[in-house]
Amino acid sequence: MSISTDFSVAIAGAGLSGLCLAQYLMRAGIDVHVYERDPGPFVRRQGHRIILDRYGLEALRESLPRPLYRLALTTGDEPGGHLRFTDSRLRDAFTINFKDEPHATRQVDRLTLRSILQSGLDGRIHYGKTAVAVDSGDPARPRLRFSDGGAAAATVVVGADGVGSALRAQLMPDADPANTPMAGIYGRSPLRRNGESIIPDALRTSGVLAIADRPGRAFFFTSMRFGERPREAFARLAPGSYAPTGDDYVMWALLLRQEEVPLDVRGELRALWKLAARMSANFHPLIRRLVDTAELDTTVLNLFATGRRPRQWAVPRATMMGDAVHAMPPFGAHGGNTALRDAALLGHRLVEARANGTPVEEAIAGYQNEMVPYAFRAVDTAARLMRRLTGGAAAPHWMLTRVLPRLHRVTVPEA
Repeated sequence: MSISTDFSVAIAGAGLSGLCLAQYLMRAGIDVHVYERDPGPFVRRQGHRIILDRYGLEALRESLPRPLYRLALTTGDEPGGHLRFTDSRLRDAFTINFKDEPHATRQVDRLTLRSILQSGLDGRIHYGKTAVAVDSGDPARPRLRFSDGGAAAATVVVGADGVGSALRAQLMPDADPANTPMAGIYGRSPLRRNGESIIPDALRTSGVLAIADRPGRAFFFTSMRFGERPREAFARLAPGSYAPTGDDYVMWALLLRQEEVPLDVRGELRALWKLAARMSANFHPLIRRLVDTAELDTTVLNLFATGRRPRQWAVPRATMMGDAVHAMPPFGAHGGNTALRDAALLGHRLVEARANGTPVEEAIAGYQNEMVPYAFRAVDTAARLMRRLTGGAAAPHWMLTRVLPRLHRVTVPEA
């Protein structure tokens, strides 16, 4: 497809939303470039697995060329499943069933999805470019400025640079995220040991949130099984693109209060892992085994924050997407899906404006007016779930950890 340079978009951030928007615009023949502060595409882990809901799947279907969309589906885990809520000994409290809509969800590996979203964008992703500001001296041609002194001019500038966005204070001056009391230490462990799955069959398609006896602490885990190994699937559907190894794994997260994570361990992988091991010592032996067998270099600390609704947008030809706007705690699987939904919506608005001759400022305002309500419904839902499941309210916690588990069978024997 020929790319027209009369209309160009500069995106700060090569996360899920930035790459998804770039794919959408490329398919429409729009000149788009992505600027990422990391020095390379896979120099750090950016999460483990995510659940794609109908919004995330639809955004990918609209944005990706057909082979890449098939690649996302074929490397994903089987759709549907359950989320079990248990006590610390893995005794069931209650279960949410997602199989009512068997094709409405898909579990995918985040690294694999990022590889898919980068496919075909050769020469359009620029690494080692840290965005610091937007110059709007020429209202029709804003410039994305970088820490190295360089700049990129475009018709539209998009900030997709994550929860720590350097552009947010300028573009959304009243919307700095609010901190929460909670944090998560994330890790991943091999799914199989000596050829056998360490996750019992009863939990094969389940995520598990084990609520500790102590309020404010819980442990989440779920297995990620690739539908087709990425190496084979990429060779068939996206030859020449980077394919992760695709070894099945268990993603886990210890949820705890931020005050329990000393400042001097927050950037130290081994110290974080030791903290996770110590604080999960009283959980079920299966949970302790997951932490003991973790791949150390995948350990990540996430300090949960909640976005604030923007009341003003300071630069008419610049806007923002994803966690840069609506950071949310990871409860309810809304974050990644909302980011992808943003990308498809903004892409649609920009492509429509270019085709119809609509002023770009109107297209951006239309995107913002539609995005803010759905995004902050998701923020509110995630924050409410976090408070309900990890808060200190005595009655709900007593019901989850003492009463309901006594009414159910043991999920996983301790032997």
